[in-house]
Amino acid sequence: MSKLENDQNTSPSRRDATREKLLAAALDVFGRYGFDGASTRRLADAAGVNLQAIPYYFSGKEGLYIATADYLTELISNHVGDMRQRVGARIVALDTAGEPMSPAEARAFLTEIAQTMIALFVSKKSESWARFIIREQMEPTEAFTRVYQGIMRPMIEIARQLIGTILDDDPASEHVRLRAFAFIGSILVFRMAHAAVLAQMEWETAGPQEVATLRHLAAELVAALEPFKGGAA
Repeated sequence: MSKLENDQNTSPSRRDATREKLLAAALDVFGRYGFDGASTRRLADAAGVNLQAIPYYFSGKEGLYIATADYLTELISNHVGDMRQRVGARIVALDTAGEPMSPAEARAFLTEIAQTMIALFVSKKSESWARFIIREQMEPTEAFTRVYQGIMRPMIEIARQLIGTILDDDPASEHVRLRAFAFIGSILVFRMAHAAVLAQMEWETAGPQEVATLRHLAAELVAALEPFKGGAA
């Protein structure tokens, strides 16, 4: 009896474990080699499963790729989902009551988000996430839409709301949208340019002490957000 036949006859938890292995391996393999460079054999070998498990669980490589995007969204949501829901619920509650959020509360929420994200981005676990997302940023597919709608857009929109409050400006304005992306970029750089950060800071790794330093920096970045008072360019 083959591994796949064994898997078909085992418990749901065993089948879930096989599916999880494939998704975890696919996130790394697709991120490293791209869709075209990731053969089904490479994917199955990385997961340590039978080659036929890919069509069995995902109907083929295309299905696995899309499922990997959903898996990535779920992984990130597991780290920031509760915080996102709590901040989002507060924004909705204030809107419903017709009350504005204070700049101080907005700064506190944005600081929490920035500190959480910067610690996550320098962690080892986010390496494969970044590879996958960068490829999708360069050549977007349906997978990008899944990740964007599932986690990126909600987090960006919360950041816009908070930054708009801090700047006393319309969160939907072009200015606030750009300020939000500039702020998010100042956090993302610690993953996207991770090697350069370590080299420039002369850090061997981002351990607890380094993460504490970066969390302090995240708070400084929020504190530095102020309305632009200069003249026209």
